[in-house]
Amino acid sequence: MDEVQVVVAHSERATLRVGDVFLKVDADQARLDVEVEAMSLAPVPTPEVLWCRPPVLAIAALPGTTLGRLGGPSTGSPAAWAAAGAAIRKLHDAPLPPWPGRAGRSTAALAAELDDECGLLVTNGLLPADLVTHNRRVAEAALRPWTPAFTHGDLQIAHVFVDGDEVTGIIDWSEAGRGDALYDLATFTLGHEEHLEDVVAGYGADIDLDVIHAWWSLRSLLAVRWLVEHGFDPFAPGCEVDALRSRM
Repeated sequence: MDEVQVVVAHSERATLRVGDVFLKVDADQARLDVEVEAMSLAPVPTPEVLWCRPPVLAIAALPGTTLGRLGGPSTGSPAAWAAAGAAIRKLHDAPLPPWPGRAGRSTAALAAELDDECGLLVTNGLLPADLVTHNRRVAEAALRPWTPAFTHGDLQIAHVFVDGDEVTGIIDWSEAGRGDALYDLATFTLGHEEHLEDVVAGYGADIDLDVIHAWWSLRSLLAVRWLVEHGFDPFAPGCEVDALRSRM
């Protein structure tokens, strides 16, 4: 019998691996529905859906390995990062899904959430005020009009698999939907600024790097408290707090 491996688990959802099958347990059926529908629409390689019986989605493992993880070294070549950039561009150019995604929150809602979160980070003593204040100013550049794209919404590098220099699949689509394309690019390169040029080269379009930097700050500011409260460590080397410090 194959060993059961806990890939990730917190109060909202959990992912288990048994052999070549991943079991995603999510009490929010809407997220499961989005994930299945997004994978069927996305014009990039995605895992095979074996079955879905809420609250569990079973998907097949992808070939290859991830490009790395936040806080860890990159295992991919510059060509692999460029190939990922090309795959992301293909997704962003696809017909829009009919629902908004995580990357599609309005600028007004984001600004209000950001102000609240920055206040809590300082009040609760999680981060020094100068670090929060500076990154709040940097984040302002992300709060601008944008053209909707088909976005993944949680495009961490651990969600992109490659075999050599070829993208073999992208996983975890529960936050997908219409959104800001630069949110995806920023999420993908967070903590791995050295590969941003490779990704942009593969993406093949002019990118406003100030907006990418702004999304790094914004995403990190919004994530720190949630990560701490759910048993993760945003203070680990190369993770969210280091990303905030790098903007100083």
